[in-house]
Amino acid sequence: MSIDLTGKTALVTASSAGIGFAIALRLAEAGAEVIVNGRSEDSVARAVAEINAQVEDAARGIVADAADEAGAATLVAEAGRVDVLVNNLGIFEAAEALEIDDAAWRRFFETNVLSGVRLTRELLPQMIRRGWGRVLNIASDSAVVIPAEMIHYGTSKTAVLGASRGFAKAAAGTGVTVNAVIAGPTHTPGVEEFVAQVVGRDLPWDDAQREFMRTARPQSLLGRLIEPSEIANMVVYLASPLASATTGAAVRVDGGYVDSIVP
Repeated sequence: MSIDLTGKTALVTASSAGIGFAIALRLAEAGAEVIVNGRSEDSVARAVAEINAQVEDAARGIVADAADEAGAATLVAEAGRVDVLVNNLGIFEAAEALEIDDAAWRRFFETNVLSGVRLTRELLPQMIRRGWGRVLNIASDSAVVIPAEMIHYGTSKTAVLGASRGFAKAAAGTGVTVNAVIAGPTHTPGVEEFVAQVVGRDLPWDDAQREFMRTARPQSLLGRLIEPSEIANMVVYLASPLASATTGAAVRVDGGYVDSIVP
């Protein structure tokens, strides 16, 4: 089996680094034209250059904040035709449950939920008209196993699962699929910072990672942080024609973190 996305255009939000960049690169390697998105001119330009150095003329960039209405409008206007939408933008932080104020709750829902909802609402109709398209929402194990140290994050990702299922129903029978990817604890710069918040900054990284997985994520069957490319591999499969019968699903790439025998 081979994945061929030649002729498809993919928009990946928050793709100048981390999981988003890994997804953008894998999509480019599969033949798609990739639109890299971020809030910084420099970071977007670097990511586009890095992808194009590996896959010639595969990427272009749009600088916009996908977390607000103006940024979403910019993305839609400048992207043009989009065949594959990957709503990857998300924020997280550790906070005491009883100390999370209304402003923080709103910020997490605006960024983690409404960013994807807005873009899906704008881009899904064009996919339906063409009879083909893919919407992929990057969720988290925290959507199912709400972490005590960041319930606002976990709850926002639960909402992502609900929105994914709902939009899949809106696209029923059209040739367009909508799915969520439940990513487990993944090795990114942001997660390195989060690990430091949880276990402290005194330990070397390898020791800190092991301590984090042992104490904060002991149910992981993998026993290590997942690499971004491992998340990207699943996203590219779901973005391909090979995944035509998978829609409305929450597909796990979580290292066995969620203790369930069903996906």
